[in-house]
Amino acid sequence: MSPARSASGARLENQVARLLRQVREGKVSIADAVERLRSLPFEDLGFAKVDHHRALRTGFPEVIYCSGKTPEQVVAIAQRIRARGHIVLATRCSEAVCEALSEAFPEAAHHHQARITVVGKPRRPSPRAKPVAVLTAGTADVPVAEEAAVTAETLGCRVERVYDVGVAGLHRLLGHLDLLNRARVIVVVAGMEGALPSVVGGLVSVPVIAVPTSVGYGASFEGLSALLTMLNSCAAGIAVVNIDNGFGAGYFAALLMRKDRAR
Repeated sequence: MSPARSASGARLENQVARLLRQVREGKVSIADAVERLRSLPFEDLGFAKVDHHRALRTGFPEVIYCSGKTPEQVVAIAQRIRARGHIVLATRCSEAVCEALSEAFPEAAHHHQARITVVGKPRRPSPRAKPVAVLTAGTADVPVAEEAAVTAETLGCRVERVYDVGVAGLHRLLGHLDLLNRARVIVVVAGMEGALPSVVGGLVSVPVIAVPTSVGYGASFEGLSALLTMLNSCAAGIAVVNIDNGFGAGYFAALLMRKDRAR
């Protein structure tokens, strides 16, 4: 399996290749192959079009963003993804969604602080793999950090967490320089003024993914202040995702790790 692809992406690629070989060998007719491939691009459920082709294109199947969907809709989408042998990653799960997924999939793993449910076993990273480091400025930022950490782990990364190392007590961060120097990618989650990514970016030579959170008092404007601080960072090598978007940071970190392993 190519190290740049997830297990789900490689499995779908192998299924298509096997079908094409069967057509070439005369074991499957062209009409049957067309019928099997008919729902490969997407499966129309009426309320959603499940993108089965995504694992082949991007290396990981479609992720379910649960906010705004009913529990029944989430379960229906998850069942179609799982039926293709793919891992299910559902984000922003309410308690009602978690309960519905547990009934449909007894093996479902719920990460309540991250608000993520996973159905299926993620690919285990090599114990020698460099880690994705996930840092927070404060304890209030941990739920968003956990969303990033669980996402990266589900996509096959080894993750190490360091929480509550914000700039109000910089010695706490400096006590973890060994991890900063070992990490291949660093995700930094911060609210308030959002200064921590700039500090980290000035200490390391690897990509830093900055995640502003909506933690803070009135003039933080629900994360806008931290977002603007991170966008205006004077440290090079920092990419910024949207406010509270731990999933986006974890996915991007995993993508960087896959591309790094592919080289």
